[in-house]
Parts: sequence; structure tokens; C-alpha cells
Amino acid sequence: MTKVGIAGVGFMGWIHYLAYQQRDDIQLAAICTRNEQKLAGDWSSIKGNFGPQADQVDVSSLACYSNVSDMLADPELDLIDICLPPDMHLPVALEALEAGKHVFCEKPLALEPEHCDQLVTAAAAADRLLLVGHVLPFLPEYMFLREAIADGRYGALLGGHFDRVISDPEWLPDFYDPQRVGGPLIDLHVHDAHLIRLLLGMPTEVVSRGRMRGEVVEYCQSLFTFADESLVVSSTSGVIQQQGRGFMHGYEVHFEQATLQFRFSALADEPELSPLKVLTSDGQVERPELGDGDMIVAFAAEIAEVTASLAAGQPSQLISGELARDAIILCQRQTESVLQGAPVSVS
Repeated sequence: MTKVGIAGVGFMGWIHYLAYQQRDDIQLAAICTRNEQKLAGDWSSIKGNFGPQADQVDVSSLACYSNVSDMLADPELDLIDICLPPDMHLPVALEALEAGKHVFCEKPLALEPEHCDQLVTAAAAADRLLLVGHVLPFLPEYMFLREAIADGRYGALLGGHFDRVISDPEWLPDFYDPQRVGGPLIDLHVHDAHLIRLLLGMPTEVVSRGRMRGEVVEYCQSLFTFADESLVVSSTSGVIQQQGRGFMHGYEVHFEQATLQFRFSALADEPELSPLKVLTSDGQVERPELGDGDMIVAFAAEIAEVTASLAAGQPSQLISGELARDAIILCQRQTESVLQGAPVSVS
């Protein structure tokens, strides 16, 4: 059985920990954190914007490391799950690959496209797999969309719009630092950039209009051009300075024979869900049954994709390092377009 060590016990480390508890085909065997309380099993200080609140965790069966190099030297571990801050992804992933470990890195893969290329090259040289935690394709609403495009059940794809907006994440002090977290595009919109790349291929051009906050885009709207110029694809993403809406995402995607609509908002009083609807060309409204909306299920499905990729010895077609690199390229080009006030070639 594949044994995995989590590097970094913050919000995403907690979410990945919960996901591993739902799998019996992979074993969480180690954790690494410099926080002594977390090493002892007190994870109550972890904050995030979805999922259950972290509390006490039984770490008695885990190897607990305070130094990541020590964990990477553990011969029992096959896979390193990197849940560290984004600026640490590159050095730790490189060290893990050099130590002969497969790498599953939480998004973003790295802060710059050239760093992503460096990791893709290093994984190939080490004959190890590099997989990236872009969970969106595993959420039921997005999985439904992915399958509808793949099997053509509603005819040809015409395009669509993707939304992802949050309030100012006050629990992330380095959020707007381009050298630490990367800002709203790299940390937030990268989900939709990855999805757009996965579903439609790489755009040829992007034009974005938005507001800057220091060196990073705070909020923008983007229009993507593809080799198939009949596709009309756009996105909205970033930060709006109102704490009443902590998080919102959704999409409206158009096919020849139907429109798919979905939206979820985490509000200060209570969440609001507009479930997935299929609006058909003959005037019908279909409402697919997609489960109870438990986000941890999607992360467990993502872990299943990791184990399947490891078993096959082949990069996943959904969460490969190459796809993650392309998402970072798109975010970089969107930033360039906002700064230039003009369309930017993606190539």
C-alpha cells in the first residue's frame, strides 16, 4: 500500500488529512510541521473557509517530523503530499523528487511558470510522478460539466462563464505578496484557469480588465480566445472587500442543446446554494442529484485519482504537473493584460 507523508499542517493539510480517512487504498503514515502543538495532535488553531473546524487529532500511529528533510529521508514513505505555503512548494518538491519520492502538491504548483517547468523536468528526470491538487474537477457539479463535455450529451460546447470571488482573506497575511502566496489569481482563480485549460485546451489569447493591489491583480474579468473562435469563454475572479460573502463560485456553460447553471455562496449568516440545473432547448429544467455537497468527498476523489495514477505509473490526465503549469501561465498572462490594458498572447 502507498504510504504518504503530509508536509505542512495548515488548513489544506487538515482537509487532506480528512480525505485520507475516507480512503482504504492509501495510508497516511507521517506528518511534518514545526508547530509543537500540532505535532502533539492539537490542530484547533487551523482556520479556513470550508469544511469542519479542526480539533484534536490522534497522531499516535503517525511518524511526526519537525524537519521536512527528515521526513523526506523516511524510507517507508512513497509519496509526499505538500500542503505548505506556496513559496515553499518549489524547494520542497524538488527535494522530495531528489529523494526518490512521488509528489502530490497542493495548488498552485509554483508561483512562476518557469518554476513549474523546473518541477516538471525534475519529475521526469527522477522518473517520479508529479501531481497537483486541483480539486475542482472532482466536485460533483464540475464533474457533471466535465462529463457532459466529454460525451457530447448536449451537443457542441458554445462557451461559458466561470465565477470565483471571495472577501479579503484576513487569516492569510501574505495573500497579496507575489513572492509568498501570489495573490487572488494565483491562489484563487487558478482553479478556474486549470478547469478552462482542462476542458477547452489552452487559449491563444486573453484580455483582462481589473484592479491591482500592489503587484497583483485584486479583481478582474477576463475573456479567453481559442483556436475555435466560435467559443465564448469568460471568467470573473478576485477579492471584493465585503466580509458578508466569504466565498462564492459557480458557472453558466452553454451547449447547443442545453445550459448548465450552478452557484454556491458562503455568506456570513448561512450558505446559499443554487444547485446545478440543466436548462434544455425544449423548455425543460432538469435538476441532477449530486449528493449532499460534502467538500471532503471531492478531496477523497482527488486522492483516488492520485492512487490510480501511481498504480498505473502514468501522470493523471486531470491533475498533471503540465496542466498545473499551464494554469499558472494563464494567470500570468491575465495579469499582463490588466497591466497593459490590452489583449495578450498566451503562447
